[in-house]
Amino acid sequence: MKVTVILCTFNRAGSLATTLASLAASIMPESIQWEILVVDNNSNDQTRDVVEGFCRGFPGRFRYVFEPRPGKSYALNTGIREAGGEILAFLDDDVTVESAWLQSLTEPLKDGEWAGTGGRTLFAQKFTPPPWLGLKEPYNLGGILAAQFDYGDTPHQLTRAPYGANMAFRKEMFKKYGGFRTDLGPSPNREVPRPNEDTELGRRFMAAGERIRYEPKAIVYHPVPDGRIRKDYFLSWYFDYGRANVREWPKGRDILGIRRRFLTILKIGGVVLPTRTLMWVLAPGARLRFFRKCWVWMTCGEVVELYRELQSEGKDRAQNNESSTERSGLAKS
Repeated sequence: MKVTVILCTFNRAGSLATTLASLAASIMPESIQWEILVVDNNSNDQTRDVVEGFCRGFPGRFRYVFEPRPGKSYALNTGIREAGGEILAFLDDDVTVESAWLQSLTEPLKDGEWAGTGGRTLFAQKFTPPPWLGLKEPYNLGGILAAQFDYGDTPHQLTRAPYGANMAFRKEMFKKYGGFRTDLGPSPNREVPRPNEDTELGRRFMAAGERIRYEPKAIVYHPVPDGRIRKDYFLSWYFDYGRANVREWPKGRDILGIRRRFLTILKIGGVVLPTRTLMWVLAPGARLRFFRKCWVWMTCGEVVELYRELQSEGKDRAQNNESSTERSGLAKS
């Protein structure tokens, strides 16, 4: 069996070196072939030099691939295409892993019982959150802050999709269900919402009946960036999250000639948004109040994306009608 670790990176040469060093120290059985495939998503720093240094230091272990199209999903899909493994593990470019991480994450995927695994992602450093920032259920924002994914010490079947900072899938899943959606995920194109390229993939697999296992021994440490401990970061993220959610929703058929998206925007704008706003205003406690404020921003993102889709659909229909009229005129002549 062969395993490929796919690590996509953009302008993080400093943290990337630390990540690759922790990967190089991984302990795997001799019977398992494994490689680390670094996909450079058009970086303009020292990323290539860093990766090629590891390629020289660990011959046959590291590979470098360049993906010029900006956007993490493009890089991820390039990694899948170039990977030589039957099992593909995914990792962020600013984390460190325990030496047993890769073996723990991929071992359950050998016999075909599981389609994928999600590992345990913990904060790399201790810090005291501000009074408004909740890191425990039911208003846990740790996943947004630093990809926190911690569901205890016992392996079990996941009912929610894992994060791309620490997950693995059998490669055949991508042949069956496709790769990462390029209209989602981190990108310099602000028309593309930042979240959901990883979790959408997991939800798609699970909706098709595939099983994903939580593996607590596959431990990754994710740093807590100072720049994220700000309210405006979370509110902006949730706004984009709302936009991304809409892109996942099935559009459905028109009802009595009325576009389904139009009815949806009336419901969300007229009922859901006012209700969530009231819940935010009346919420007791700073953490619950801020969490509900984030949901208001998410709902605003949904409204904005629904409106964008309605405009796009309207233009498409107008163009189709215009084309149909032209064809009819030509037929008559």
